[in-house]
Amino acid sequence: MSEHNITLEDWEYKCFEYLMKDEDIDGWLLNFAKERARKASIEILSALMEHCNENDIALAVGKAAQIEQAFELGVVKTALQREAEALEE
Repeated sequence: MSEHNITLEDWEYKCFEYLMKDEDIDGWLLNFAKERARKASIEILSALMEHCNENDIALAVGKAAQIEQAFELGVVKTALQREAEALEE
């Protein structure tokens, strides 16, 4: 599991206070991150399924294993890898 912390400027924090109660901010940020990861997982799993079907490759079992498989097979790349490749062109 990966853990991340963020630092907000005072004015940014005040903007969150305008939107929600203080105790709701962490939950909102966590929910946003998890929802974005869920959407990315749909894209990754879709690309993996298409690749495996076209190449007669057995899918790994379970979501975490399938996402790992997508990276191992080169079906998807990290944002850092994609950026490096774009700079090489």
